[in-house]
Amino acid sequence: MTKIIGVCGIVCTECPAYKATQADDDGLRAKTATEWSQAYGADIKPEHINCDGCTTPGRKIHHCSECEMRACGIAKGLENCGKCAEYACQKLEEFFKMVPEAKETLDDERVST
Repeated sequence: MTKIIGVCGIVCTECPAYKATQADDDGLRAKTATEWSQAYGADIKPEHINCDGCTTPGRKIHHCSECEMRACGIAKGLENCGKCAEYACQKLEEFFKMVPEAKETLDDERVST
């Protein structure tokens, strides 16, 4: 499987929402919805867990339609934020506090360019 890296540095192909969607696994959708609802204080339903990856055509979890980092990267025509001349912006720095592994991924992307 080809590795899909989201604009923010999350590795989509390692994400449980992506995995549940690709396997059409309703049990994993339900588990992910429960875990994310608790972790983020949100009401996430299993039917919300459908995603084909941030940068690919197809289904996205609801948050992707609101994601400022994704919108910015798309507007700049970037593969991901690691390719941005303004890396790492304040929004990204705040995001890294919640998802530090995304920083590692984007740092690796910067080195490979």
